[in-house]
Amino acid sequence: MVPEILKESEEKMKKAVDAARHEFTLIRTGRANPAMLEHVKVDAYGSSLPLNQVAAITVPEPRQLLLTPFDRNTLAAIEKGIQKSDLNLTPNSDGQSIRINIPPLNEERRKELIKQVHQKAEHGRVSVRTVRQETLKRLQAARKDKESPLSENEEKRAQEQVQKLVDRYIVEIDQSTKAKEAEMLEV
Repeated sequence: MVPEILKESEEKMKKAVDAARHEFTLIRTGRANPAMLEHVKVDAYGSSLPLNQVAAITVPEPRQLLLTPFDRNTLAAIEKGIQKSDLNLTPNSDGQSIRINIPPLNEERRKELIKQVHQKAEHGRVSVRTVRQETLKRLQAARKDKESPLSENEEKRAQEQVQKLVDRYIVEIDQSTKAKEAEMLEV
């Protein structure tokens, strides 16, 4: 019973860390990254579609993205979708494809983005701690279970294991945060 609870908790904590890392990829750095365009929606074929479903996104240069539409008729819709997004990027179309030049970040913008990274990291840490709280409640319930109660010592050992997991995953989030910060401060 305890091993299953711990395994479930660890999986949830891993997901929280992965979610935080994914959020970090969405924050713009001075380099081109296709993940930057992940939330861009394009109005094509009568519905709102994710950009990666209507165009191939490549990185020909460190500060440039190249979008090649699967259907040239969607070129204008793709441009409009990028302009509507909150990325503040200017698409340049040549009739065949769209190039997006990524401007270097100024110091003020870097500081804003680093704050965003710290907020997303804190959200990840809170998610890990929430999993801990849920697990501790489950362990208390297991101790009170009449069919197969846990002893006090078993509950304490399980709580210590949960805390070790929390510490490990918070350290992972902190390391990812530092790596993203370093990447953003690169000029």
